[in-house]
Amino acid sequence: MPLSDDQPHTRTRLPVGEQPSPQPSLRQSRPLRTLLTVLLVVTLLVVAIAIANRGKPPLGSGSGNSADHAAPGATSGAGPAPSGDQPVGTTANGIPTGYPHTDPGAQSAAANYAVAIGSADMFRTDNRHTIVATIADPAAAPALQSRLDQGFGGDTVTRYGLDAQGRAPKGLTFVSRTVPVGTKSTGYSDSDTKVEVWCTGLTGLAGEHSVQPVTANWFTLTLSLHWTGSDWKLTDFTRKSGPAPMPSDQQAATADEIVGTAEQFGGFRYAR
Repeated sequence: MPLSDDQPHTRTRLPVGEQPSPQPSLRQSRPLRTLLTVLLVVTLLVVAIAIANRGKPPLGSGSGNSADHAAPGATSGAGPAPSGDQPVGTTANGIPTGYPHTDPGAQSAAANYAVAIGSADMFRTDNRHTIVATIADPAAAPALQSRLDQGFGGDTVTRYGLDAQGRAPKGLTFVSRTVPVGTKSTGYSDSDTKVEVWCTGLTGLAGEHSVQPVTANWFTLTLSLHWTGSDWKLTDFTRKSGPAPMPSDQQAATADEIVGTAEQFGGFRYAR
């Protein structure tokens, strides 16, 4: 039977020596437990990082794995990594020669030969013959010379407003440049190979009142190369349009700007 709150309460006192000791607070152990947990997590992170970095060469170790030495087909996040050997140290008639007897060496040769074939010098008979003699395989040179004479002479120079010697009219500047964007080797062997060169190019007459203003275009050259025993040389080539990217909305330069830029900015001998 429950007691009424009105009844007197009894209070019991214990001797001082028999007072129960206070229970230890759980809060006193929490800082130590937290510290041990943090130390454990840090230790595990250090071990994980050490395992992940095991076997990796240190930065700046000079391992030579730069983009210039990357193996063909190695990815860099946006397609194949740039391929090709270091620039060759010899030239003939302003064109690099003496390429390595390798697949990257053939690609380097093809890129430079594409630049030569697309240059303004190809519209001048003497210069064209010099270029062909420099880059062509001796066995294929006569056929290539005849074909290129037909392609760059006659109606072609007339269409661009040039005279029979490939000279631009007074007051105008003729621009013809090919810029390789990338290369792809197909069917490589020690003696023969084909290299596709994706290019963009500039062609036209720069200046006031030009009827053939400088325009940009995209195309792919396929060059057949033969190893002559000392260098890669051209035996044949074909050209097809594209692939062309979406044109931008960038405003076209004035005729004077194109003339000044073409005269002040030199082209590249070595395309990659």
